Amino acid sequence: MKKRIYILLFMFPLSLLANLNIAVTYPYIGALTKTIGGDKVDTVVLAKGNWDPHFVIPRPSLIAKARNADALIINGGQLEIGWLPPLISRASNPKININSKTFLDLSRHVELLQKPLNVDRAGGDVHPDGNPHFHLDPNNILILAGVIKDFLISIDSENKGVYEKNFSDFSGMWKVKLGMWKIKMANNRGVKIVQYHNVMAYFNHAYGLISIATIEPLPGIPPSSRHTIHLIDLIKEQKPCCILHDVYHSTKTAEFLKEKTGIKIILMPHDLGALDEVEDLVSLFDYLSGAL
Repeated sequence: MKKRIYILLFMFPLSLLANLNIAVTYPYIGALTKTIGGDKVDTVVLAKGNWDPHFVIPRPSLIAKARNADALIINGGQLEIGWLPPLISRASNPKININSKTFLDLSRHVELLQKPLNVDRAGGDVHPDGNPHFHLDPNNILILAGVIKDFLISIDSENKGVYEKNFSDFSGMWKVKLGMWKIKMANNRGVKIVQYHNVMAYFNHAYGLISIATIEPLPGIPPSSRHTIHLIDLIKEQKPCCILHDVYHSTKTAEFLKEKTGIKIILMPHDLGALDEVEDLVSLFDYLSGAL
């Protein structure tokens, strides 16, 4: 019996017997990769959905996950710039090195908004490539799914048919959902909002919401008393509907603004697991489109 097993292993290369082990930086990428990869891939997500995506500690457990990966898919747009380079360096895995065939930067395949004309530390923690939270436009999700499909085929052509079918199934379902969310958000076009950090830029752009201010005076800079007083005056003058607040910053200043102006605070999840009810990509956009 053992002899037969050895013969089978000799006849079929290990690459055909084992799933691809794909490391991804964020949960939404893991969900997309698993949807397209199906039972041909195993996904390992490095960051949790309720963490600040800008700041992830490259713990030894994450280094081990990266070291064992067959490929790496990242958000890009320098969102991971503070934590991914040291993790890649310590993992010593050539398969996840930038520019390797098994490395994918999703930001290279979508149009980024809010590219700064000048990059200067005086402007706060600015992303030189543009706003990196592009997955929060649900139209971009379909683009990213196609990119991941092509990437998986490029490194595992044996299962091309599987990846193409899974993408086709997902695409059909997602287009139906896009129509539903468009109808759901139609009456919110032109509505003014405030944010803590400009996480929702792509969601706002997709549905015509107008962000009049952020609680941060500059990206990555905590609110000062002077800026907070300015926001109180601005809210009273412009009358935005609400503060769309991310889950990973303190709501202390937002609560103060609510006390002074009566403005509503709505927590807006940025990724899967950011709130308990956000378990997958559909529930993420069901929540976001229903929050207002």
